[in-house]
Amino acid sequence: MTAVVVIGSGFAGLWAALGAARRLDELAVPPGAVDITVLAARPFHDIRVRNYEADLSDCRIPLAALLDPVGVAHVATEVTAIDTGARTVATSGGVTYGYDRLVLAAGSRLVTPPVPGLREFGFDVDTYDGALALREHLRRLADGSPTPAAATVVVVGAGLTGVEVACELPDRLRRLFGAAGVGARVVLVDRNRIGSDMGASAVPVIEAALAANGVETRAGVHVAAISADNVSLSSGEHLAAATVVWCAGMRASPLTEQVPVARDRLGRLPVDDFLQVIGVPAIFAAGDVAAARVDADHLSVMSCQHGRPMGRYAGYNVISDLLGEPSLAFRIPWYVTVLDLGPAGAVYTEGWDRVVVSTGAAAKETKRAINTRRIYPPLTGSRADLLAAAAPELQSRP
Repeated sequence: MTAVVVIGSGFAGLWAALGAARRLDELAVPPGAVDITVLAARPFHDIRVRNYEADLSDCRIPLAALLDPVGVAHVATEVTAIDTGARTVATSGGVTYGYDRLVLAAGSRLVTPPVPGLREFGFDVDTYDGALALREHLRRLADGSPTPAAATVVVVGAGLTGVEVACELPDRLRRLFGAAGVGARVVLVDRNRIGSDMGASAVPVIEAALAANGVETRAGVHVAAISADNVSLSSGEHLAAATVVWCAGMRASPLTEQVPVARDRLGRLPVDDFLQVIGVPAIFAAGDVAAARVDADHLSVMSCQHGRPMGRYAGYNVISDLLGEPSLAFRIPWYVTVLDLGPAGAVYTEGWDRVVVSTGAAAKETKRAINTRRIYPPLTGSRADLLAAAAPELQSRP
């Protein structure tokens, strides 16, 4: 049997698997002729970009509901090594999988620098499990003997995730600590200007939203140390806080180090127009592990906006390459960003210079549509629906 292995079940990995299944169906390949297997640490597809929200009840989807209907196998295991010469993948369960073609879509992870106390006392929303741990931690603090430090959260990193976390937290803290009469406090810290990742035209909108939500900011400083109830800043300021949410910096999965090519500063693999890793036969990469050209001037960014279509194209192309059929070049002619600003609404920008085109309630509705509908796979359990959704086609702007 010919084997295609997909590593990862996030936005790129899921859609690579579904895209590959769709391409087999399109080419009328007999069942059993090509085996597709997804290897992922958890048997779920997590809607990772929603981890900043308080309610995560519909943010984890069992892989069985998405892959079983289309005949894709899935194994919950950690991939530990890739041997590109032998074309094998080793796993934590002791099983080694051979592949004829491989799609690496292992995603990215939060960078945790050696800040004293970060590993012991820091929280994050990088994963579903991490977001649940933060939620339970805040509940335990509220159920104890609440103090001002218990009701204070320091968010580190004012990029997109950090801003969304900071804007969502004040209301959550007020619900948890309001009955105890302890005032909620959220402080957003960054080495650079707050919200600068969103571009110059969006910064005033973000600053106004943070102020409206009651979020304090500390720009131009970094965290020097963290303890159970204190955060020390490089400015010499000490913040009494029992919770630190780290949102500063992302890097591609370390599995990219197993592929013998030079990687970019984010640890991503170079891929050609068809998402095949340049210089390495039989391996495709998609999502946060791949530096793909999306137009004449720009490479992909670590986002579901790029990860989802990259997965669809990688799935289509890995089967096309395997069977000697034509492949499709990957390009996305537009770029948008929609940032959730909590009760203050949202900000929607277009273009790589991120020009603001919508704010407030209108942008919030766009963000809500993205988070609750646009980025979800079909949940009908229908093979036809899943394969149709995996077509290598670009959605229009939200």
